[in-house]
Amino acid sequence: MAWRLDAFAASLTDASPATASAYRSDLAGFVEWAERSGAEGPEQVDRILLRRYLAYLATRRYARRTVARKASALRRYFHWVSRSSGTPDPSLGMSAPSGEGRLPRVLSREELERLLEPEGAEAVTPVALRDQAVLELLYGSGLRVAELCGLSTADIDLARGVVTVWGKGSKQRLVPVSQAAGEAVAAWLGRGWPGLANEDSPPDAMFLNARGRRLGPRDVRRIIDRQAPSPTHPHALRHTFATHLLDGGADLRAVQEMLGHVSLQTTQVYTHVSKERLLQVYERSHPRA
Repeated sequence: MAWRLDAFAASLTDASPATASAYRSDLAGFVEWAERSGAEGPEQVDRILLRRYLAYLATRRYARRTVARKASALRRYFHWVSRSSGTPDPSLGMSAPSGEGRLPRVLSREELERLLEPEGAEAVTPVALRDQAVLELLYGSGLRVAELCGLSTADIDLARGVVTVWGKGSKQRLVPVSQAAGEAVAAWLGRGWPGLANEDSPPDAMFLNARGRRLGPRDVRRIIDRQAPSPTHPHALRHTFATHLLDGGADLRAVQEMLGHVSLQTTQVYTHVSKERLLQVYERSHPRA
């Protein structure tokens, strides 16, 4: 039986493109290792071989979260193989590190201000107008990068101050748009979009790159790299959005809804971030801390 990694990746219709790509890459690494160990297909993989692979990853000093993701990819894959071929699932009962322990990075107020309002820069060119709208929307609405890149012009209602987002598993949600983000998006669509568009541009794409094509995740990363005062992952803006809401007294379930989390437990990590920030403020400010 062949490994059929492409068919498995195509079956991940409820996962984001980034997750599907990560799983495909993780499994390719496992297949290369398994074939060196003598396994020529998934039917020749047993629980012992999977445990040996996880132990191998540990010796290579992979982070706990990385090992946890690779184990998740293996479980998902072998469950799919079992359902499609009727062979036993060797991943049943397989344990791996939970991946917990590392809190999301939250930008400081100074970092955020320098990112959104870089010194000596004015949003007047089409690229500058686009960059400002991208950054304001990422932080102001807490969007995932893939969600932002997939937006169409019809998805945003500036009059109502909301944006319709298509999240993981093609689930739709409405998210508020901040005043600053709304103004930046209006400026981009009115004065910037026509300056980057060409005859090959998708007419409904919210954001375009320098070639007039739909903006992609790599383009977003370059925007942040250009304007951030220190190395910043695009997802840090989403973390910062959620943490600032909770710091301001927002209801946890409301934040869950805005983030598009299926489980409240996923959102609860931000309560730990907020508590950590409160402790830091206390230790810096209280004379007896």
